[in-house]
Amino acid sequence: QVWQIRLDMHLLNHDGNITDAASIAGIVALCHFRRPDVSVQGEEVTVYTPEERDPVPLSIHHMPICVSFAFFHQGTYLLVDPTEREERVMDGLLVIAMNKHHEICTIQSSGVVSLLQEQILRCSKITAVKVAEITELIQKALENDQKARKEGRKFGFAESIPNQRITTFKMESAAVDTNDVEEQAGEIIAKADPPSEVFATPVLHTPGTAQIGEGIESSWGDLEESEKEEAAEEEGESEAAAFECEKVETEDTSTPREAKTSEPIVLSDSEEEEVVILEPQELPRKTR
Repeated sequence: QVWQIRLDMHLLNHDGNITDAASIAGIVALCHFRRPDVSVQGEEVTVYTPEERDPVPLSIHHMPICVSFAFFHQGTYLLVDPTEREERVMDGLLVIAMNKHHEICTIQSSGVVSLLQEQILRCSKITAVKVAEITELIQKALENDQKARKEGRKFGFAESIPNQRITTFKMESAAVDTNDVEEQAGEIIAKADPPSEVFATPVLHTPGTAQIGEGIESSWGDLEESEKEEAAEEEGESEAAAFECEKVETEDTSTPREAKTSEPIVLSDSEEEEVVILEPQELPRKTR
């Protein structure tokens, strides 16, 4: 029988280079994890609780850390640890996973850029330096956590609360004096300008419609000068078209009926349909 370890990562927010951040977080989580201690006697397996025996860390022999490289202008420029904006405009990406013993675990290349052998070797040398620095930081953090646990001091989330790292924008409650509120409100009202006259009586123009006030022009949707000119031109064109229609009708009335019936009438889709204006009907009076 073996232990089955499952590692889930939930990305809350990022500013690019998720691969490197996820690899560091995953390695640190596995190194920090402790499994229950187990003893096997024949076919009998006993799993001890943390109160009975101290949990046992996992056997992790090396820490593979990913380092990402972004290339621009067909590999002319090289950038380590690209941000989210830099990833949008890069031509290609190269990810190298390596441990502190300079052992390459994996290499992944993506994008439309073709890399030379010298460029890959240069990236591997940079990866070796970065991996050594990151591995040292991880080991120091794990040692400090283990030391704090042995001494009984606060660690993890509990350790960040006294330093207000979580509640950075917390504000203390301030007392508000409300003794002179009525006097201050009276002074403000006395100094303020009186409200404008409002016509509150509704005016019924037709059944089913109403207007508050009379003689008030609405300023909603005022036309600009250019729009006014276009509206005037359209109105002039519509009047000219109406005049042409009247002229054609008068000419058609002078022709004999035989000529009208002999020629077929063709209607095009572009002609406007007849417009019918529906007058509002009178509402029936309610009877009690």
